[in-house]
Amino acid sequence: MKLFLIAGEPSGDRLGAALMQGLKTLHPGVRFEGIGGPLMQAEGLTSLFPMEELSIMGIAEVLPRYFALKRRIAQSAAAALAANPAAMVTIDSPDFCLRVAALVKAARPDLPTIHYVAPSVWAWRPGRAAKMAKVIDHVLALLPFEPPYMTAAGMTCDFVGHPVVAEPLATAAQTALMQGDGPLLLALPGSRRAEVTRLAPVIGETLAAIKAVHPNLRVALPTVRHVAPLVRDLSQGWPVAPQIIEDPALKRAAFAAADVALAASGTVSLELAANDCPMVIAYDMNRITYWLMRRAALIDTATLVNLVSETRVVPEFLGDRCRADLIAPALLALIKDGSSQTNAMRLTMQRLGKGGEPPGLRAARSVLKVVAPEGGA
Repeated sequence: MKLFLIAGEPSGDRLGAALMQGLKTLHPGVRFEGIGGPLMQAEGLTSLFPMEELSIMGIAEVLPRYFALKRRIAQSAAAALAANPAAMVTIDSPDFCLRVAALVKAARPDLPTIHYVAPSVWAWRPGRAAKMAKVIDHVLALLPFEPPYMTAAGMTCDFVGHPVVAEPLATAAQTALMQGDGPLLLALPGSRRAEVTRLAPVIGETLAAIKAVHPNLRVALPTVRHVAPLVRDLSQGWPVAPQIIEDPALKRAAFAAADVALAASGTVSLELAANDCPMVIAYDMNRITYWLMRRAALIDTATLVNLVSETRVVPEFLGDRCRADLIAPALLALIKDGSSQTNAMRLTMQRLGKGGEPPGLRAARSVLKVVAPEGGA
């Protein structure tokens, strides 16, 4: 059996790699083609082109790359059709992936199309589910409240759990590597170049305010390969020199040892919750993009811990509120006492499937249920 996979950013690469592991466990001999990052490549995928070309976000950010992305969409669809797979599995990155799926479905209506990560129609643009149903047959959902939105639009959908519940946590010995005098703050400016560029100056200003209260403040900055050079450049002027971390084991240690985190909005809030690390969420973007998204929003929080736990205990500073003078007091309060977030973080992990079958394996079962029912039970 051959599957054509497409992932467009690091989070999708992680999902894709776990899915591939699960599929190889349940269906030995399965083969893969498509687009993915280093983790998927380590599982046996030869990427059609570098996944990083797709790691962009926001209307204003996409426009300059429009024609290049359009060419990649056509190239990806042609490759999927030429591969003649048992199914095409697109992973997150809906603006790219669903355009590829539309071309593939138009040429091969019988080819099963599966999308991994339900679009956040509960947050904004609810009409996306109906539009998506025209080109997607089956959805793998990360959040437990998502399947009804998908099935109402005409697709089948399984909640497969969130990958964060299966990620390894640091050992005591690893955590000890990050011990030191003074509070340890995690700075997490994101995995996209635009995110890092916008948040780095705000983080620097925030650190100055924190250091004024805690002169022995320590800062760890876990990052990913393709933005690591940019992170190094933009953090040079910070009042506290960060320990920039690319090694996964040391990253786990930093998450486990940190007293508090300042993080970009996104799935990183769930990684922090898995480590019981109190957090403040900050995010800025192009003003046009932010204005459009705020007008379309159906929810009052962008933080997944708040949403899954049905609380609002994690403070967030978005758009024009992404300012050091607002962020620093919230961080200082959590350094003093972060227990207000503990129950919400643990409830979030429970609801996302902690303690059950690994999400990658559950996702593989769901895929096989569509493409090979006799082997997917």
